[in-house]
Amino acid sequence: MKRYQLIMSLFASFLLWAEGVQARITMPSFFSDGMVLQQKSAVAIWGSSDRKQRKVTVKTSWNAKKYTAVTDESGNWKVKVETPVHGGPYSIEVSDGESVHINNVLIGEVWLCSGQSNMDMRVSGRYGDPVIGSLDAIVTSGNPEVRMFMVGSKMTSEPLTDCEGIWQEASSETVPEFSAAGYFFARKLNQVLKVPVGIIHASYGGSRVEAWMSKEGIEPYKDLSDVHNASILYNGMLSPVVGYGIRGCLWYQGEANVDVPDLYTQLFPSLVNDWRQQWGIGEFPFYYAQIAPFNYDKGEEKGQNSAYLREAQAKCLDIVPSSGMIILTDIGDARTIHPMEKETVGNRFAYMALGLTYGKKGFPVTGPLYKSMRIEGNKIEVSFDEVGKGLTTYRQPLTGFEIAGEDRVFHSANAHLGKDAQTVVVSSPEVLHPVAVRYAFKDYVKGCLYNMFGLPVSSFRTDDW
Repeated sequence: MKRYQLIMSLFASFLLWAEGVQARITMPSFFSDGMVLQQKSAVAIWGSSDRKQRKVTVKTSWNAKKYTAVTDESGNWKVKVETPVHGGPYSIEVSDGESVHINNVLIGEVWLCSGQSNMDMRVSGRYGDPVIGSLDAIVTSGNPEVRMFMVGSKMTSEPLTDCEGIWQEASSETVPEFSAAGYFFARKLNQVLKVPVGIIHASYGGSRVEAWMSKEGIEPYKDLSDVHNASILYNGMLSPVVGYGIRGCLWYQGEANVDVPDLYTQLFPSLVNDWRQQWGIGEFPFYYAQIAPFNYDKGEEKGQNSAYLREAQAKCLDIVPSSGMIILTDIGDARTIHPMEKETVGNRFAYMALGLTYGKKGFPVTGPLYKSMRIEGNKIEVSFDEVGKGLTTYRQPLTGFEIAGEDRVFHSANAHLGKDAQTVVVSSPEVLHPVAVRYAFKDYVKGCLYNMFGLPVSSFRTDDW
């Protein structure tokens, strides 16, 4: 009998030991060595254990604090940890009895960049689509304070909780295959702010805006025939990172939605609101790129001419709080939907973030936007917001303007800068009684009008025909 009891006792001890050995903390791929956490914030860290109702402890080296949680019935847990001002490297220890260590952690500024192929375009470019300045950018890229995480491409019908990807320091080996716009943005932010920058990239070529909306976000539009592949990229690529501490988001998308400009003024604000609700950290900055002109070759009617989509994007500035739009009227290419000047894109995103998010002064954050017009005889004088010291064409001819009378027929117009270069005066000998003006309002046009800091004027129209 005693022998039996001894055997059973040993067997029970073995089971307890085996259970302890098998118990394991797991976390999503982005909670790993080399990650960047948002500074001066309460950031979420989460994961799972193969034990339910298990105490989990998270210890952070920057303040030697311990944060605890208890796993739920599925073994999931989450804590929020306080982060200091920028610095590092630090370490994090996560334990449920068995410890997991995360090393080389930096504290700094974290941004998410997303969209379709123009955001996905890599620094090294791709066949037929080069990126200007890529070689120099790659050769000079070594910087342990710029770190990149690229979410693996995946479409799913149900939300995922993890994704493929690793944090990588900027180097000549890692930068070539990262988002060009995202990298140039992060590089500029690091140069100016002198803090570590983490950039998370989740983009997919040819994707429509509705593919990036959650099931809840797309619900009001699910029965529309114009809505395609709803939520499949949100589920596969965004859902896993929702909740990761970020300062803001960069968005470069819209080319795939040129056929539904009116609907875009509903879908895009809904996407922003959806993401902000999912993150639960308030109205974080959301900066987006107005699509560049390109010869879509679908005609000039509404829903075909991409200028209407650019117009829809401009309208969203008045709909989406804490937003900003960078203008790319000057870098379009009739031959490719992918402009080569990705450094320009990334820098303009950075100028906007530096001014609006980080409070830097002394420079504009956006190009001029149409404000009003005034008819004077056979001429129309156009005024703009965000003009600053004035408008310029950098001594090139001022082109791209059209003017129409009451017959609603637009004619190519003569245009010149008005007094103190604050306005543009437009006329045509074919239009004696003008009523409307358009600028760069075509599928493809090369914008030539800027403010004195080199930020271009957005395409616009004064009519609603």
